[in-house]
Amino acid sequence: MTSSTGSDRVINRRVLLIAAGALSSTALLGCSTRATNDASATGEFEFREPTPTATVIPEERRAPAPAFSGELLDGTGFESSSLAGDVAVINFWGSWCVPCRVETPEFQAVHADVADRGVEFLGIDVKDQRQMAVAFVERLGVAYPSVFDPRGEVAMAFRGFPANVVPSTILLDRAGRVAAVYTGQVRGEDLRAAVELLLAEDRA
Repeated sequence: MTSSTGSDRVINRRVLLIAAGALSSTALLGCSTRATNDASATGEFEFREPTPTATVIPEERRAPAPAFSGELLDGTGFESSSLAGDVAVINFWGSWCVPCRVETPEFQAVHADVADRGVEFLGIDVKDQRQMAVAFVERLGVAYPSVFDPRGEVAMAFRGFPANVVPSTILLDRAGRVAAVYTGQVRGEDLRAAVELLLAEDRA
């Protein structure tokens, strides 16, 4: 009789554990569904997967980028609204990031070629020290501004964006919609190709 009671207790414990697991999974699914519904309700960008290099997202599938603000490396304020009406290249980097040392000069070369054609470049310096970041851009001759964002707040504004992947790059079209998200190092020629695709789009 005692043996049977012990067996029943083991079975009951297993049933309770399975039930608890099911409730936990349901709760997680509920959170996930709620986040998706919020994104669709606002119509704002939500990251799902990176864009193949040198390509852009079809216009009908683009979503508006979130508004963000911050402080540039030189201490002046920045508002994302200043990018309105132009194609924008937003690059997340850090002075500690080895691929960034290769990528940044190539980005600067593209910037120099297209800056007068309605293309804005903006760096987002993450997980860094300001003096190290300033030395980095000065050493590489970077002419475009960078927001100093040591806590990664700008990345968090882009829903679901993989903030820990540095370097990574987001392109915005003239309407302020996310047109591409590249995770990892981007070659200058691939960036140039994507920018040209956005510049070729009808301004209307």
